[in-house]
Amino acid sequence: MLRMITVRPGPSGFVSASTADGSNLTAIVTGGASGIGLETARVLAMNVIIAAGNMEAANEAKQYILKDNKDARIDIEKLDLSKIRSVEAFADSFKALNLPFSILINNAGVMFCPFQLSEDGIEMQFTTNHIGHFYLTNLLIDKMKETAKSTGIQGRIVNVPSLVYQVTYKGGIQLDKINDKNSHRDERAYGQSKLTNFLHSNELSRRLQLQRLDKLYAVPEKLNLERNAIHTYENCYRNVLFELSFTTSA
Repeated sequence: MLRMITVRPGPSGFVSASTADGSNLTAIVTGGASGIGLETARVLAMNVIIAAGNMEAANEAKQYILKDNKDARIDIEKLDLSKIRSVEAFADSFKALNLPFSILINNAGVMFCPFQLSEDGIEMQFTTNHIGHFYLTNLLIDKMKETAKSTGIQGRIVNVPSLVYQVTYKGGIQLDKINDKNSHRDERAYGQSKLTNFLHSNELSRRLQLQRLDKLYAVPEKLNLERNAIHTYENCYRNVLFELSFTTSA
């Protein structure tokens, strides 16, 4: 069993914590070059892959973590979640490394963007915040299952939504108007994309319960990640207190 990490809000508003002993695990943190993603990568400090679009910022994040913990094992890889081809290239590159894979933190995102379509023809906030992570999870989940089976270490998938999920279009997600420029509202498009993060987590939980993984739950002010395989946690800029522990499966 690995020791527990207790994570509390730091003075800067980001979370701070002690380092976990995760020598036999590999974690991927999307958007790990700044903000919540950077602090998450720093706290984990195991075999962490920072997946980011800005490689210069990712390298700076790596050096920041190494300065704080010289024993941390940090790699950086290019990942643009708004591009399907980039998600596929990242997944292929990671699987080729043949590393044990136990933690996927879907953190990266864009916020309140003016209307813009991705190269795949999808509204930018929806494709970056949801489609990219949805596809990445699908591409890597079999690798996580293989690791759980061979090591006995239960995998974790953490989707990072926002309280703004409550600010969406009337009636919720407008799938038939995702790319409608005329009805686009920056903040509601963002809220819509974050609402899909919750729905994605719920559906993952439902499906993976069939494989004897515990169900998802989310409590805004305190989340205990010890007993759950898949989690959604609220915006860490709020006074969030949560605990994270990794346990071997039975």
